[in-house]
Amino acid sequence: MRTMLPRRTFFLSPLLSPLALQAQTAPIGAGMIGVGNRGAHVMRSVLEQKDVRVAALCDTKPDRLDKAATAAARHNPKTYTDYKKLLADPNVNAVHVSTPCDLHVEMAIAALRAGKHVYCEKPIGITPESIAELVKVARASKLVFQVGQQLRANTRIRRTIEKIHGGLIGKVVMIKAQRHAGDDLPHDGPSADWFFDAKRSGDVIVEMSVHNLDVCNWVANSIPDRAAGFGGALVWPNDPPGRTNMDGYTLGYEYANGVKLSYSQVFFHPGGLPAGGQFWNVYGTEGAVDLMNSMFYPRGRGAKPQMIIEESKENLDLQHVTSFYEAIRTGSKPLADIMIGATGALTAILGREAIYRKKMMTWKELGVNL
Repeated sequence: MRTMLPRRTFFLSPLLSPLALQAQTAPIGAGMIGVGNRGAHVMRSVLEQKDVRVAALCDTKPDRLDKAATAAARHNPKTYTDYKKLLADPNVNAVHVSTPCDLHVEMAIAALRAGKHVYCEKPIGITPESIAELVKVARASKLVFQVGQQLRANTRIRRTIEKIHGGLIGKVVMIKAQRHAGDDLPHDGPSADWFFDAKRSGDVIVEMSVHNLDVCNWVANSIPDRAAGFGGALVWPNDPPGRTNMDGYTLGYEYANGVKLSYSQVFFHPGGLPAGGQFWNVYGTEGAVDLMNSMFYPRGRGAKPQMIIEESKENLDLQHVTSFYEAIRTGSKPLADIMIGATGALTAILGREAIYRKKMMTWKELGVNL
């Protein structure tokens, strides 16, 4: 049972913010825009929140809407096929945007202008111009904006990066990172209608590797100054028919503070072949860190690896969603705010454009001042 402020205390507490008062008097109403694979997964974490009610659902596909309504039946949510009608619902205080990437900016801006807090799936946008507009609107509002870059909720990674920033490996000079999978996404899967269309997804580097590149930015404690690389549909050209996104690429970045990054992503890394999956190796003047395993490798002959942070089981989606609602209630800073979302997406776009244009691209050429 929630502890409610007595009526007299309510009027004698001018230091409490409206958000804090709202949290003490009524559940936060959540609206889910997009309840497909990702949206339904996020909704499970919303349903676990204390004093949060799934008030409304929106999707253009009836089967997804029905399935989500059943999953959230105890909250008796309203259902919509038009997201603008959901935004007009007075029972919705916070919105989760889990739609194809090309719709994120439009929907996030509309939600902010409707006075709703926003949890927007990554990437926040797929073009520099749209990201600049969203940043402008988000900064002008007093609403919470969190990006679904869940690696920011990883306690082990966060604490390991704190050690790196504290001087564990000396000066950071280089990062080697990758995201390698054994197969392409299903060509007839539920996301095939937009994922393989780079104009809708932003290409795989923006749709997927924004997570990985955001961690690189976090470790480097900077933003890239320039990028160059090569890639394309190397194994599945025009498969599925009309495909415009890549299935593999390699990139080099140089950060404003001098840190160098080597990054690759492929969908054709066979199972059992060593060095697959995701990793970040961070090199410094005094040694290196395997970020995924929190292992420090000091320089020097005979030096032995050291475990920095012990592994612990974490539900990153739940922790990330919880931080969003804590920010709404308390005014705390969300784990991945608008600036983290913007720099992550723009880092991915910088690499994409370097590959597309077959030239070294600079951050300045993106034309966005953050």
